[in-house]
Amino acid sequence: MTAAGSRPTIAVLGTLDTKGLEHAFVAAAIRDRGCAPLVIDTSPVPGPLPPEFAGFECLRVRGDAGLAAADRGTAVAAVAAETATLVAALARAGRIQGVIALGGSGGTAIATAAMRGLPIGLPKLMVSTLAGGDVSAFVGTSDIVMMPSLVDVAGLNRVSRQVFLQAAAAVCGMAQARAAAAGDAPDRPLVVASMFGNTTRCVDHAREILERAGYEVLVFHATGAGGRLMEAIIASGIVAGVLDVTTTEWADELVGGILGAGPHRLEAAARLGVPAVVAPGCLDMVNFGPRDTVPARFRGRTFYEHSPQVTLMRTTAAECRELGRIVAEKLSASVGPVCVEIPRRAISVISAAGQPFADAEADRALFDALRGHLRPGIPCIEHDLEINDPTFATRCANQLLGMLDGGRAMRRLLG
Repeated sequence: MTAAGSRPTIAVLGTLDTKGLEHAFVAAAIRDRGCAPLVIDTSPVPGPLPPEFAGFECLRVRGDAGLAAADRGTAVAAVAAETATLVAALARAGRIQGVIALGGSGGTAIATAAMRGLPIGLPKLMVSTLAGGDVSAFVGTSDIVMMPSLVDVAGLNRVSRQVFLQAAAAVCGMAQARAAAAGDAPDRPLVVASMFGNTTRCVDHAREILERAGYEVLVFHATGAGGRLMEAIIASGIVAGVLDVTTTEWADELVGGILGAGPHRLEAAARLGVPAVVAPGCLDMVNFGPRDTVPARFRGRTFYEHSPQVTLMRTTAAECRELGRIVAEKLSASVGPVCVEIPRRAISVISAAGQPFADAEADRALFDALRGHLRPGIPCIEHDLEINDPTFATRCANQLLGMLDGGRAMRRLLG
């Protein structure tokens, strides 16, 4: 982090062989905003640097005849890897406090590959011709801000000047705000939690208990991207504990809904030994868009229209049996403390008695499979409660606190 009173340095990534003028304009705008630009040339082939960049640190691919002769895709991949290594080293050394880039498809691929390797919280802004479409491949589980360039990154005109000026102001503002806020918040241990609309009351109540106990709680919306990001945060090594009471993304992953989080959901905490309390929250539902987007193969199933944009489908007993097996086997790989908490009366708001997804047979199949496939020694505690009952939330929070406090006591003994 930049020292108090010093100017944040913003890395300016760009293919200077074709877009030197545009990046020079952004660098000047950054300087005018009170920050220091550090320009890094990400050109996939050698090209002359404009004279105005002579005093900046630049990355070039030099003397590699194989790369020069390669197709563009190979060249882009090579320079992306080299740029990512450089930018990560600069961030670790505290030499940059933000990153900005302008680009089309190639420039966006190179710059965002570097941005994805940077810490969450370090400002990252990509001005791209692709920003109006699906940018998930570029953003991944990072906090990259994608800004539409509106026109191509090809020269300066009345539209591009305005976009570039606002982008420079935005990244400088983010870096300056981050520097100003450094040290404001207490350094509390982190707990991550998964939440859906159908488990909000549970997580909110548990979060209050954990916060009163001195923990900072990061809540992730279990929408696929949220689960992947939560796994990435856990894998980064900064998380003390996990309250994963909304494992619903596995239902989408298994059945074919739109909010799957991939096959590695539930693995990070298990692999690192991070204490975790897990519940089968919302495994009764698979998510789709508007009703007319539900695949025809699901005709005849039980549906609930959560909103005009979201259609939920009830999981069957067979699907619940498989979900129980998957969750149990993921948790059985844990090298640290883990506990399963089962709310027998309802795993979501709409699976309670009298609600649209109430299905005792499917719930029984899920719970039996969870118990039956868990490794011996992993507690599996059943409660005659609904998932959003404050008593269930309290028990989950206290279970996690017990694991965390036990770990602290052990470290004190060993230390």
